[in-house]
Amino acid sequence: MALSHEEQTRIDLAATFRIIAHEGMHEAVANHFSAALSPDGKQFLLNPKWMHFSRIRASDLLLLHADDPQAAQREDVDATAWAIHGQIHQRLPDVKVVLHLHPVYTTSVACLAHPHIPPIDQNTARYFNRVSFDSLYGGMADTVQEGARLAGLLAGNKRLMMGNHGVLVTAPDIGEAFDDIWTLERACQILVTAWSTGQPLCVLADEVAEKTAQDWEKIADFSRQHFEEMKQLMIRQDPSLLD
Repeated sequence: MALSHEEQTRIDLAATFRIIAHEGMHEAVANHFSAALSPDGKQFLLNPKWMHFSRIRASDLLLLHADDPQAAQREDVDATAWAIHGQIHQRLPDVKVVLHLHPVYTTSVACLAHPHIPPIDQNTARYFNRVSFDSLYGGMADTVQEGARLAGLLAGNKRLMMGNHGVLVTAPDIGEAFDDIWTLERACQILVTAWSTGQPLCVLADEVAEKTAQDWEKIADFSRQHFEEMKQLMIRQDPSLLD
């Protein structure tokens, strides 16, 4: 029997948590992912407060509505998750998936005085002129006002490097979002490793970087298949994520 949209979204989002934990990109019991269910994006799934990514099941995901202020009072809803994801889903209806992480290499680049991702290979070129940067970190993002500010920084961009904090990626579906944040972390790993040699970088010409970024945008099916392959690995490893 075919799964409903909500059932499939629950499985896919649960798998994303498992994959990120498997890849070591999570941070303790912090960070959060959400996926919209309604056409206007306001009804969405979110991980429960402080539950380790590696054991999240489809049934554990919370069903919330961005217009419901009572959700912020729930004991199983993290204040920063509600502030960030609630505001994005309320204000940006085209955004269906929001992934927020503090992975080591991407966060390291976000902590630079002048964070940037020069295009030195195919991975870094994917983000040529396609990332917003926030330099106004003011502590935990746990207010509606801060969530609204972050949502505003995503206007015209799908990715946000959060200075002194981490990264946030948005996408129209879970597969694209997962591959994007995975590739962004890989890009920053390559960049930090290259910088660590102390040698000058061989930066691609702008026209080459732009062409490469456009080529990436033509293969969303590659991103979705990367996710499907990783999802199957997680299901084989621990089928409980389907529960």
